[in-house]
Amino acid sequence: MSQNKPRMQRMSPAQQRARNGKSGRPGSAKTKVKPATASDWIAGARLRTLPLAIAPVIIGVGAAKVADGAGVWHPVRALLCLAVAVCLQIGVNYANDYSDGVRGTDKYRVGPSRLTGSGRAAPKRVLTVALVFFGLGAVAGLVLVLLTQHWWVLLVGAAAIAAAWFYTGGKRPYGYFGLGEVFVFVFFGIVATAGTTYMLAGVVNQEAWYGSVIAGLIACAVLMVNNIRDIAPDKAAGKRTLAVLLGNVASRIVFCVFLLVPFGILALMALFYPIAWLGFFALLAALPACAITLFAKTPRELVTALQLTSLTGLLVAIALGAAYAF
Repeated sequence: MSQNKPRMQRMSPAQQRARNGKSGRPGSAKTKVKPATASDWIAGARLRTLPLAIAPVIIGVGAAKVADGAGVWHPVRALLCLAVAVCLQIGVNYANDYSDGVRGTDKYRVGPSRLTGSGRAAPKRVLTVALVFFGLGAVAGLVLVLLTQHWWVLLVGAAAIAAAWFYTGGKRPYGYFGLGEVFVFVFFGIVATAGTTYMLAGVVNQEAWYGSVIAGLIACAVLMVNNIRDIAPDKAAGKRTLAVLLGNVASRIVFCVFLLVPFGILALMALFYPIAWLGFFALLAALPACAITLFAKTPRELVTALQLTSLTGLLVAIALGAAYAF
């Protein structure tokens, strides 16, 4: 006695996609992305990078104290310099989030997710927040100019905002062509440090110049270790950072050079300002950062190195700024 077995009905490609999801892969149906929370927006500011903005101001204030002499302080102007630096740093972080997100670069990202790239925040909202911080920085800078009457500094401020935007924004962002470290050294080193000293004391002394090189090189180290983590995804996205151009091994060595050369300059300054020797305690963070970067195999390890590098910059700045001021 025979038994009729039900025949399996073949599904069309369209029916298979309906069953498995739009892409034809199980579980790949589009899911609703939760909107960004307050903590997501705070994370988008990338607070671990703020020492890059704070460090040059601390050094610049100390150098201005050397130029002005004992008993002369400019607390209001110093706070305005700090506001300019911090607002521009946060602004460039959100602008980078926006530009990389709309350009599609972040779809290859291996680090912490971004607001725009993850879809948790509308691109226009991220752009608006970036422009708000650029605006706040511009207002603080304008007040500084009104107090000091150094009107030509407005051109420097405009250049700083333009550099912040075109890092990853515009049709040909310089951050995509290996020039990120150059601009970071100029604006987070020379301009931020010497600019602070000039807005407080009206001159730029050698203490400010030496300090600006220290701040600039450590800022370059922060950017380098961040880009080492992203070498593979940046290559896939066509983003040619200095780390991509140098390659994995050479970029790790260059990172160590960026981070350790400042201690040689610090030693030179300590010959004239003994308190600066305290800055060598920052090696407790710098040396592990170098070791981790040289041998790291995971993105998480490189994030740790980035945090230690930012801490190094802040500790060195506090020691050098205090040595100048006291």
